[in-house]
Amino acid sequence: MTVIKNYPLATVISVSNHEPVITHIPLILQNNELIGHLDANNPHTELLKNQNKVTIIFSGPQCYISPSIYSSKQLPTWNYVKVHIEGTVTEITDPNIIKQSMVDMTTFLESPEHKFQLDYQDPRMEKYLPYVKSFKVVITNWEGKFKLSQNKSIEDFNRAKTEMIKRNQVDITSFLNEIIE
Repeated sequence: MTVIKNYPLATVISVSNHEPVITHIPLILQNNELIGHLDANNPHTELLKNQNKVTIIFSGPQCYISPSIYSSKQLPTWNYVKVHIEGTVTEITDPNIIKQSMVDMTTFLESPEHKFQLDYQDPRMEKYLPYVKSFKVVITNWEGKFKLSQNKSIEDFNRAKTEMIKRNQVDITSFLNEIIE
């Protein structure tokens, strides 16, 4: 479950009238359940309750691997880390549990160098509650999908790992610079 903890932004997929409904939201893992909340106006809220089935995908690092990085002759490939989860959804309606889940999520997501702590007693939380829908997903099945050149020699596997680390750092920087300018 390391992928979920390190890459909590999930793709939540449900079906309504034979059409997929997809939402991207952070989820946290607590006691083998996923906890999340979203804007009450999100059309997905109606599907995130009543024991409806849901599929959730967590995406870890990923990148193209050039054959030129290997010590042996190889073909191009794409390495990635994914986790697919199936579960049933229950709406959380107790305001105290909703507030606590928001505090827990903020505590989990806040990086160590930042000092923000969401206060359970913050009066803004009460004002915010009507605009948020909270839910939990009971996990019924999960599967890790890891393609990391693990079928290669130790040397080539380590080269692919190094490339994946390097590419992800460079790609994020380049991408953000491109879309923000």
